Amino acid sequence: KQASALQMNQGSHEGTVVTAEVFDVMRRVQVQNKLAGVCEDMCKEVGAYPKCTQCPKFVEPDSTPGVMTWDELLEHMDNLVNWGQDQIKGWHKQASALQMNQGSHEGTVVTAEVFDVMR
Repeated sequence: KQASALQMNQGSHEGTVVTAEVFDVMRRVQVQNKLAGVCEDMCKEVGAYPKCTQCPKFVEPDSTPGVMTWDELLEHMDNLVNWGQDQIKGWHKQASALQMNQGSHEGTVVTAEVFDVMR
């Protein structure tokens, strides 16, 4: 994607001379994009994993698997607060809709036959 974007940018600058440095950077970007998927595997093979600081977009694995840290707990609590507020909003909308629906049926006479069907 990035290489094609560079090619498109080059096409929009007709007559622009690409220097050796720019061309070198473009090729390096292409190689890095190609290796991004295998970088982690290579680090595992050479024993550098999980300290893959040179791998692009590397996310270090959880250092405390199965144990919740304070930061994770606080984030979880924030998510619960947001979820609870959304639930309450939904309940208020539902209750309001039910009240509006009941208000439209005021004065309706329920006969014994309808009452028997409702039971």
